[in-house]
Amino acid sequence: MSFLRRVNHSMENNGTILCKVITLFGVAICRPHSRPTEQSCADSEKSSSRRTISDDLAVGGQAVIEGVMMRSPSRIATAVRKPDQEILIKSDPYVPLAKRHKLLNTPVVRGALSFFEMLVIGIRTLNYSADVALVEEEKAEKGPHWERPRHRKITDALILSGSVVLALAGAVGIFFALPLLLTEVTGLSKNALSFNMIAGIIRASFFLAYLWAISQWKQIKRIFEYHGAEHKSIFAFESGEELTLENVRKYTTHHPRCGTSFLLIVVILAILLFAVADTIVELQIGHRPTVVQRFITHFSLLPLLGGISYELLKLSGKKRDNRYVRWLSAPGIWLQKITTKEPDDSQLEVAIAALKSALEEPPAGEPRPTFDTP
Repeated sequence: MSFLRRVNHSMENNGTILCKVITLFGVAICRPHSRPTEQSCADSEKSSSRRTISDDLAVGGQAVIEGVMMRSPSRIATAVRKPDQEILIKSDPYVPLAKRHKLLNTPVVRGALSFFEMLVIGIRTLNYSADVALVEEEKAEKGPHWERPRHRKITDALILSGSVVLALAGAVGIFFALPLLLTEVTGLSKNALSFNMIAGIIRASFFLAYLWAISQWKQIKRIFEYHGAEHKSIFAFESGEELTLENVRKYTTHHPRCGTSFLLIVVILAILLFAVADTIVELQIGHRPTVVQRFITHFSLLPLLGGISYELLKLSGKKRDNRYVRWLSAPGIWLQKITTKEPDDSQLEVAIAALKSALEEPPAGEPRPTFDTP
C-alpha cells in the first residue's frame, strides 16, 4: 500500500509537471548559493509584508502539492501544509542566471534562460512538495519519530525522477510531435504556413482537452486552488496591501501575468516562427520537410520561442491597461477559469507564508545577492 501511495503522488506530480512543460512549449526556476533552510510559519512572520512592487516580473510563483512556491529577486520560498496543519517553509537564496552575467541579460537571451530556469525550479519544488507529503503520511501511520530508511529515500527519489522523465517525454510526444504527425497524415496543408496553422490548432485542442481532463481529478483541483491562492496573494502585494487574510481574500484568482494569460500570442508566434523555419529548410534541402525534419527544426527553436515570448509577456505586464494587450491576454484569462479555483483560508495562509518568506531580508551572515547592470 505504501508503494501504491508513492506511485499515486508520482502521478499527481506528473500532472503538474506536464502543465509546466506545456506552458514552456507554448503550444510550442538557479542554483541555491547555500544550504536550504527550513522554518515554521511563525518564523516568517518577522518580516514586513507591506511593500510596493517596482518591477512587473519581480514576484512570481506556482502551485505545488499542498503548497505554493514564491519567487522574488533574491529568494525562492516553498510553503507546504503538513497533515498536522503546520506550514513547513523551505527558503533558498536566488539570483537568476541573467542577473549574474551581463551578457546573459540581453533581450530574448534572458527570456530563453528564464523559461528553462523556471521549468527546472518548478520541477524541483514539485518534487520537494511530493516528498514532504510522502514522509508526513508515513509519520502519520508509524509515529512522529519515524525516519525514512536510506533505501526508501533512494526508491522515492527514483520514483519522483521517473515521473519527471515520463512527464517530459509525454509533453514532447503528445503536445509537440503528435500534432506534426497528424497534420502530415491529414494531407490538408499546402504550404508551411497552413501546415503550422493546422498543427497549432491540433496542439491547442490537445492542450485544452488535457487541462479539462486533469481538472476533474480531485488532487489536481487542490493544486488549482493553491494556484488561485498564489494569484490572490501576489495581487495583494502588487497593490501595496498588507499580506493578511482579509486583504488577500478579496482579490480575483485570475492574474494577467500568469503564463496562460499570454497563450494566444504564443500560439500565433509559434505558428509564424515555425512556418518561416520550415520554408527556409525547404529551400535548403529542395523538398518538403519530413515530420522528423520538422520536429528537429521546431524543437531547436524552442529557446528562441521562449525568449521572444518572455519579452512579450514582460511588455504586456507593463502595458496591461492597453486595450490590445487586454484583448490578446483575454483567452488566457478565460483559461484560468480552469487552471485556478477559489481557495479556502487555509490555502491562502500557505500562499501568504510563502510570499512573506520570499520577500524577507536574507538571514544574518548570508551574502546579499548582487546583480549585474545591463
